[in-house]
Amino acid sequence: MRPKCTFLFFICYLLFLHQPSQAQSIEALIQQGDLLEKQMREEEAYQRFKEVVKLQPRNLYALIRSSELASRVGKRQLKEERQYDYYNAARIYAERAIKENPYDSDANMVMAVAFGRMALMKNGKDKVASVRDIKTFAERSLHYNPKNFKAMHVLGKWHYEVSNLTAIERGAARILFGGLPKASFDSSIYFYEKARVLSPGFILNYLELAKAYEKNNKRAKAIELLKYIRRLPNTIYDDAIIKAEAAQLLEKWKRN
Repeated sequence: MRPKCTFLFFICYLLFLHQPSQAQSIEALIQQGDLLEKQMREEEAYQRFKEVVKLQPRNLYALIRSSELASRVGKRQLKEERQYDYYNAARIYAERAIKENPYDSDANMVMAVAFGRMALMKNGKDKVASVRDIKTFAERSLHYNPKNFKAMHVLGKWHYEVSNLTAIERGAARILFGGLPKASFDSSIYFYEKARVLSPGFILNYLELAKAYEKNNKRAKAIELLKYIRRLPNTIYDDAIIKAEAAQLLEKWKRN
């Protein structure tokens, strides 16, 4: 009996040693991921958070970061198939995050973002089918945290895109759902402005807000916002790309 007890004790000892080691490894990977994201090395950050999820599949923070980064990195892919792969991964990570904690604001926010990214790749009824889900998850996110500026931004984008739907897409919405919730450029501006108050350095929000003002026949205000973008420091990888788009729009609107 003694050799058997010794063997069991040895196994338990190994398990005891392994657990702190894995916990330290996960903590180190998260720290690396956070640092890489701050350094705007988002693809590398994404890989670190994916490793965390492999080691600890129920890690809510890593699931949320993996989803948001997949949406961001996916947007920069040149091939549609690659974009779709990233956006689909973003959706899957978001689903797992919500399953882990359906009341988490950021989990719902990244789901809204993932649906939004996928919707922009679609047309007609496929695009319309995503519209309700985007709004649902963004509103849930704000319900659990009214100061979630990213969810506020998503709702601004939702109102902008729904207001911009073609007649065919609106017809598909009537057939599929009996219509869509009301949307307007005024509402888009309202949510973007609220996001601006919550996060004054969120560069993408300024660009989208400028587009909404221009659609609402307030070009002078839109131009003012595009000019302001140049003063803001870059905080994520896409900010340089956003600034370049803002500069192009500024020249275009000045000429016309």
